[in-house]
Amino acid sequence: MAEDLKTVTLNEVHQQLGAKMVPFAGYNMPVRYSSDLDEHHTVRRAVGIFDVSHMGEFRVRGPHALDLIQRVTSNDASKLADGKAQYACLPNNEGGIVDDLLVYRLADEDYMLVVNASNIEKDWNWISQHNTDGADLENVSDEISLFAVQGPKAAAALQPLTDADLGSIPYYSFVQGTFAGAPNVIISATGYTGAGGFELYVPNEHAKAVWDKIMEAGQPYGLKPIGLGARDTLRLEMGYCLYGNDIDDKTSPLEAGLAWITKFTKEFTNSAMLKQQKEQGVERKLVGFQMDGPGIPRSHYPLVDEAGEPVGEVTSGTQSPSLSKGIGLGYVKSELSKPGSKIFVQVRGKNLPATVVKLPFVPGTEEA
Repeated sequence: MAEDLKTVTLNEVHQQLGAKMVPFAGYNMPVRYSSDLDEHHTVRRAVGIFDVSHMGEFRVRGPHALDLIQRVTSNDASKLADGKAQYACLPNNEGGIVDDLLVYRLADEDYMLVVNASNIEKDWNWISQHNTDGADLENVSDEISLFAVQGPKAAAALQPLTDADLGSIPYYSFVQGTFAGAPNVIISATGYTGAGGFELYVPNEHAKAVWDKIMEAGQPYGLKPIGLGARDTLRLEMGYCLYGNDIDDKTSPLEAGLAWITKFTKEFTNSAMLKQQKEQGVERKLVGFQMDGPGIPRSHYPLVDEAGEPVGEVTSGTQSPSLSKGIGLGYVKSELSKPGSKIFVQVRGKNLPATVVKLPFVPGTEEA
């Protein structure tokens, strides 16, 4: 029911801008303002602003903060310096993933975890359950608005609003300071579009003023508000996983191509089983594929081999606005995971040919 949906601070602003609002992860969210295609190209070619304030934020502080993060996340957070962020996942006890997340080191013994909106409660309960040494854990999700300003012109559009030198913030790094007159803003370069840009974590009381100033400053650069529809096609062109589609409670990070964020230099939840899986190899892998001809792959469409035998299924798929062809992610048997492998997507009873390709589908401007 609509009345059960949570709203972001700028809910009325999006409605005034003519956004089509849809239920997403328990929130009333803007899916598009004009068209998905126009919004996608705006971000790839110029600059757009997303309101992704539905995302969750947890603060983890105190002498046991790092120990807790090390115990529950797959990556090695001990490698983080102040002003650095890291992509990681929360492994469960069954070989799957509770969620994927970002870990920000704000200062010594002070971290922020950014989690998916649909998993805020699940993640909070999971991390709390492992907080046996008493790290100071605080859910600040309802206090923070999050704007993603993405595209090749993002730095130029935003630079007049801050003293921070945006061009000198490396990928997966951030600064804290005043932005558009608002104090205590985190300006982060951890994009989900491959188009470059920044995320701005803004205290709710300043959200409207900051949004308005970004819209004004971005006008000469063609900045437009962008909805979740284009966010999905942009991230898919980069081959980035979406929780609930490409990874979930039953997918292993090693199957999902996330071995690079799974560090066995420490012990973490279920690390022994995952290490064994790494040594033995996995039976299926997440791959990117491109349609050889017409046809748009959609989530849950079956994937088959040349003989028509099932080899997996599509987890995410779309018509790529940048390539003008169907692209998708899906799990296949490991022997079919090499680029160049031929697979077939079952679309309305027909087996349409596709080719496994190396990700990303579209070159990104960001460097890991």
